[in-house]
Amino acid sequence: MNRTAVYLLIALAAGSGLGFLIKLDPGYVRLSWYFVLIETNIWIGLFLLIGFYIALHFAIRILARTFGIKAGWVQWRHSVKHSRAQRTTTRGLLEYAEGNWKKAQRYLAGSAEKSETPLINYLAAAQAANELGNEKESDQLLQKAFESTPGGDVAIGVTQAQLQLARGQLEQCLSTLLRLRKRTPHHPFVLKLLQQVYSRLNDWQKLGQLIPELRKYRVLKEQELDRLESDTWLNLLKQGTDEALKANRAEVYTQPLNEVWDKMPSGLRKSDDMVYAYASQLVRLGASGHAEALIRKQLRLEWSEELVGFYGKIATPEVDKQLLNAESWLKERPNDAVLLLALGRLCLRNQLWGKAREYFEASLKLKKSPEAYAELGRLLSHMDQHATGASYLLHALEHGTPLPELPMPPLKAQQA
Repeated sequence: MNRTAVYLLIALAAGSGLGFLIKLDPGYVRLSWYFVLIETNIWIGLFLLIGFYIALHFAIRILARTFGIKAGWVQWRHSVKHSRAQRTTTRGLLEYAEGNWKKAQRYLAGSAEKSETPLINYLAAAQAANELGNEKESDQLLQKAFESTPGGDVAIGVTQAQLQLARGQLEQCLSTLLRLRKRTPHHPFVLKLLQQVYSRLNDWQKLGQLIPELRKYRVLKEQELDRLESDTWLNLLKQGTDEALKANRAEVYTQPLNEVWDKMPSGLRKSDDMVYAYASQLVRLGASGHAEALIRKQLRLEWSEELVGFYGKIATPEVDKQLLNAESWLKERPNDAVLLLALGRLCLRNQLWGKAREYFEASLKLKKSPEAYAELGRLLSHMDQHATGASYLLHALEHGTPLPELPMPPLKAQQA
């Protein structure tokens, strides 16, 4: 059976069904307008209405061709569709702002083709899809954004990088950002995203190289930049120490650490915190003599209780000279509790038990610090003054004070 025969059968069936309905109930329609009265059954009225619509359609087409109004008609239809798309876009953006991601994606993606700003529609829809966890749909919407708006590469790339960062796709995000940076080397937001990626990748080398640009183009607030720079170089110092330790050399090896210090901005090298960090890493590598000299040099420039306290914990090969250096500072600062505590510790390293006790007691008179209580308590316990020592240690334990490893007099020994 060919297609024509099928169509004829369908037409006959439809005609038979319609004839049956007309016979079953022809219905009744009455139209009155001024002195004109039209009465007929409903089926004839329906045929007349369809005929009137067809006639009106052809009449409009003839008029359009005759009087040249087709362009206006098309423009009017385009305007209607455009207005509808703009309303849908606005609704989609409102849903996006409220966090209704599913509706936002549907409205924005659905109206993108007719919108004046398809790029914005697709980008916002891609972000909404990503929020819903629909990564594949999000990527497809980004591709549509690329196809819809020539010249929108940077905006699309930035959005793609943001989505990759949010998904934890750090390597892909870095690749996207490096490509964008070639095109727009000083784009502030690209630089900011690069900083976030490097931070999450713990790539302190690249971050250290990026910081001057972040500062130059004011990508972050000054305080944030200062904190980021400090954290970056602190991590680079630790990284340099770890690299030196992995070298497995028999002698003290500080070259990787020293290279980091030499590359550090001069302003940072003058800060107490950075000097403390560098000295701490030197001690880790066994270069305590270098650390002691560094702290001593810094203290000549600027007095720091933190560095003085650390000085008292360093064990150098020449502890006697270290003690003499610290005692020379006491002439100018006789009432410095932190310096007195450091001197007590240095005396312990020189096994001057009685002198150490005097310094600890002098420190406590000036400042009731948990560390001084702990040191004096530990010393007295080793000098057979258990009750007194225990009371001092109790004060320290209440504050959970850790103590450095220091020499102590042999138990049951008397003060010399």
